[in-house]
This record gives sequence, C-alpha cells and structure tokens, in this order.
Amino acid sequence: MKDAGHDQRATVLLVDPDGTRRERLRGQLSREAECLSVGTGAEALKECQENFIEVAMVACGNDTPEGVPLLDQMAAHWPETVRIALAEEDARDLPDDLYQICRGDLPPEGMRRMLRNAVQLFRVRRENDRMSFEMRFMSRKAGPAAPPEAPHHDEGLGFEAILRAATSPMAATVAQARHLASFDVPLLLTGAPGTGKTALARAIHGASLRADRPFLALDVTGLPEEAVRIELCGLRNNGSSRIGLIPRASRGTLYLGGIEHLSPSLQLWLSRMLATSSCTPVGATEPGRMDIRLICGTGRDLRRAVAEGRFRAELYHQVAVGTLDVPSLDARREDVALLAQHMLFEVAARHGKSVRGLNAEAMEFLAAYDWPGNLPELRNEVTRMLIYAQDPVLGPDLVSRHILQARPGAADPGEDAVLEGTGPLKDRVEAIEKRILREVLTRLKWNKSRAAQELGLSRVGLRAKVDRYGLCPGVIETVEEG
Repeated sequence: MKDAGHDQRATVLLVDPDGTRRERLRGQLSREAECLSVGTGAEALKECQENFIEVAMVACGNDTPEGVPLLDQMAAHWPETVRIALAEEDARDLPDDLYQICRGDLPPEGMRRMLRNAVQLFRVRRENDRMSFEMRFMSRKAGPAAPPEAPHHDEGLGFEAILRAATSPMAATVAQARHLASFDVPLLLTGAPGTGKTALARAIHGASLRADRPFLALDVTGLPEEAVRIELCGLRNNGSSRIGLIPRASRGTLYLGGIEHLSPSLQLWLSRMLATSSCTPVGATEPGRMDIRLICGTGRDLRRAVAEGRFRAELYHQVAVGTLDVPSLDARREDVALLAQHMLFEVAARHGKSVRGLNAEAMEFLAAYDWPGNLPELRNEVTRMLIYAQDPVLGPDLVSRHILQARPGAADPGEDAVLEGTGPLKDRVEAIEKRILREVLTRLKWNKSRAAQELGLSRVGLRAKVDRYGLCPGVIETVEEG
C-alpha cells in the first residue's frame, strides 16, 4: 500500500481494458510517476482503496463502457483524486468536473506534461487545505483573550466552548473528540437528550479541515419519513423547490440527531445514500453528489438495537467509524456550578439584568441534584432563579422546591425510595420530614418564625427537630423582628 508524501513520486492509475494501449501509456509515463495499470473498473476501485492515487487516467468510449461510471464513482469516494478521461471522439456523457479530456493520440511529451500539471494541481490543493487549517488554528490560539470578569459566550466553534472541570468525565470525551476531529470519518455520539451532543459535533467540525464550510444540524425525532427526505435532500417539482441540508452543507458537516428513531425504510434509504455518496431530491430523477462529513447522535445503545434487529447493521457500521459517549449531567456534578454560573451570565445579559453570580450554598444544592433533563433543565432552573432574584448574588432560597428536597445520600433518600422501601414506619416518615424541613428553612432563608408558622409548629418544636436531624443553615440566620 502506498501512502502520500511530497518527497515521493506521484502515483497515477491507468484504467483501460486494451492491454496494448495501457502498456504503451505506462511506458510513456513511468519516468514521471509510479504507474498502476488495470483493465477493469473493479480492479480500479480496489487500487483506489489500497493506494493513495493522485491522478487517475480512465479510458472512455464505445469499447470501454465502464469508463464514465468509474469516473463518477471515483469522484464520489475519492474527490481529491485528479481525473483525466482518455476519450474517443464519440465518447458521450463525460462528467463536467474532469480536469482534462485527452482525445486522440497526444504526443508522449504532451502526455507527460499533462500528468505533471495534474500532480501539481493535486498537491497545491492539499497544501492549500493544510495551510487553511493551520491558519484557522493559529488565529484561534493567538486571538485576544476575553476579560476575566466577562462571561464567555458559546458562539465559537472550538472545544473551548464546552465547559468542563479538569476532573470531569466530559474532559476525557473532549480529548477523544479532539483526536478524531482531524480524521474525516463519520462519527456517532451517544448520550441522553440534552447532554450537548450538538455542541460537541459543532466543536468537532470547528477543529476539522472542513471548518470553513457549513455546519448544519437536524434532529429527526418525530419527523415523518417524507419530511426527513425533503429536509436532507431537498424538493424539486413544478410547483416549488427546496434545497436540502446535504447540498447546503456541501464539503462541510451535517449533524443528524435522533437516528435511533429512523424507520426501517429510512434506515435503508440513508444507508444507500452513504454507500453511493449521492443524494436525490424528492421529485427529481438525477442524483446529486454528496460530499459531507456525517456526525450522528443517538440516545440509545445502537449496538443492542442492531443485535435485537431494530437497527440496520450496515447503517450502524457506516455512521460509527468513531464513537464518543457524552456523559449525562448527573455524572458531571463537578461541572454543574461552572455551567450554572455561565448560564446565569448568559441569561442575565439577554434580559438586561445585572447579577454577580450564585452563592456557595445555592451551587451546592444545584450540584447535588440529578438533573434528569440535563442541560436544558439546568438552564431553565437558572433562568427561573434570575427572574425572581432581588439581589445581585442568587441564594438557595431561589432554588426550586423539588431540587431543595432532592439532595442524594444514604442518610437522605429520595421520596420514591422512602415510599417503596422497607424498614420501620418511624424511620421512613422521619426521612421525608427531614427533607421538608430543609426545603422550607432554605426557601425562607432560615427564618424560624416563618418556617414554624408555615409548618404549623412552635419555635421550640421546630428547633428540636432541626437539632435532631442535624440541620444547619449555610447562611447567617435571619434576625427576626421583635
């Protein structure tokens, strides 16, 4: 197998069923390049899979019916290869994007010159792609840093937009994503809804060689089959037309979320599109070329779905060349405070309200909650706290009641565990009583008079319960008016 390198001789693939013509051409070009010569389209595709082909010269004509389809297949699967058609005068339907069409008997020196120019074009294109990527990378690193006190915004495309602590499980996911970003292969992101799979896909695109091209996203969950086809490939009929996401994302990245919800027929349709690298708009007859990097997202274990026959194995292997697991928020408790502060500053800027952040006890309650709704649920909670906030520093009294009551731990089980568990009735009732006391006291800023009144207790009775359960405020107790 031959790989690429600027210090190596170019590799040219000669495809012609006529062995005499093929060997004559090989003799003319062997001084300029390493020549691989085959007689059939199947042999040519095998060489393309096993070698780094810079230039392909394919015979096209009445006696070479495989020529034009082979050129189209090479364009779909190896678009960087420079293609030249060795065509007869009556050759038809040649692709429009060929580098050159060589008709008749071109002198050997002219053939060698054409090959040298094609190789130079190939290498200039690759060098431009490399330099473009490096310039984008360097410009990000050298860009001016934001002031420390200014909240960051997730408008950037880089991994720096994904907030996480150094010890967070998300840090390992981001490190793996950085490694996979520069490899132009399909990826599968797994994780519960709301864990940030779209943001991670956007960051991967921003670190790839396709970063200067579009990034588009579509969640197919709940969409009818016809809508999915139109959204992805477009619509073309006499009454109206629509450009699909695949043509719009040409040479860029498309993120397709919720692929576990694709029907069997849509799974087969998508698998065929990926196999042929072509996309046919609804209502059209001619397919268009598909040149995108596909990143898919799922909230289920697709390996198990394949084993159970609920997801096509070939589609799974097409989209899961690389896989990344995006952890849920309950596995990222060390990130919750960082995310909540960031979201608070974002929401405050959007609503024009000045805040200085969350206090330590409020962040403790937020970090202790399991967040089944993941990032959207956390953003909603922070937004609600901001709406009701009267002070620049937001305290635990603004936290929702179900979050105040949900601090996990063996000594403080959840309501369902208490109700469905075993043990003496007294212990189970006390576990619930402790949660209610902590929630009411926190919400009322530890004003014991108001808490006792709300709970129907005397101050002495309330103090006795607080002492028995070992409850203590995280803030200074409110001084009550005489």
